Amino acid sequence: MLHDSDEARRRLGVDQGAPAGDILRPIPIEAGPRVTTFRGGAVHSIRAPGSQTFSADAHFIGVMLAPSANMAAAFGGDKVRHFDAPTGMIVVSPANVDSRSSWASTKENAIIAIRPESLLELAAHEADLGKVELFSPPFGTVDQEALRMARLLKAELTERVTPNELYVDSLVTLFGMHVLRNYSDTTKLSAGTRIGGLSPQNARRVQEFLHANFVAPMSVAELAAVCNLSPSHFIHGFTRTFGRPPHQYVLNLRLDFAETLLRKGNMKIEEVAHYSGFSSQSHLTSAMRRYRGRTPAQVRTSR
Repeated sequence: MLHDSDEARRRLGVDQGAPAGDILRPIPIEAGPRVTTFRGGAVHSIRAPGSQTFSADAHFIGVMLAPSANMAAAFGGDKVRHFDAPTGMIVVSPANVDSRSSWASTKENAIIAIRPESLLELAAHEADLGKVELFSPPFGTVDQEALRMARLLKAELTERVTPNELYVDSLVTLFGMHVLRNYSDTTKLSAGTRIGGLSPQNARRVQEFLHANFVAPMSVAELAAVCNLSPSHFIHGFTRTFGRPPHQYVLNLRLDFAETLLRKGNMKIEEVAHYSGFSSQSHLTSAMRRYRGRTPAQVRTSR
């Protein structure tokens, strides 16, 4: 099945071993933890009072995770608006549009960056659209669904030793669909369409792909390409078929393999982590303790 992996990467034009690029560069590194994915990236940002002006070649969407008073912002040549930002307020900053903002109190938000070509790909898959234009809702607009996803991103970025990149990529993909359905010029996308599970053929194909390649980095787009499905349909279909989302399925495969290596007893734990797809020994230990209720050392001594 390794040739299927190579074919999926070829169709996507992606080298999973290469750096994903600095899409998040407009957000200062000291703002908070971040992950860059195939489709874009996400940051959990906490910033002291200040200001910022930037124009990025990606779409940036911010969701307030806590209220912040005395803010001001504007896009392009628009008049500066002053407002108090409530929890859940969403700000959509389209690519290549100048934006400027200032805040008089500490600001905590989740920031999602999406490459324009990735958003266009989602739109093409979902509604056969050839172009997409985003619009910015009025400042102060609260979006509860965006807030729910922003909180999930915050938890993954701040509560894990190493964030699960496939999970973050899944959330960025679903966030992209939410933005398309609510803050773009298209009316063809429907959030109410019921999505079933994967076909038996696609379920077998993606299962074989994952069992052959689970230690390698992978994206939602790559897995969806194995099934020839849109990314959002793939996420929902996979979860309905296997009873868990893709990132949890992959994590389970990695932990199973790590336990097998540990029981053999001829590798150091840091080597087991490397060969099982974990970024470090501490990453393996954290995941095993959280999901299996024991440490690698305990697994090794229980054989």
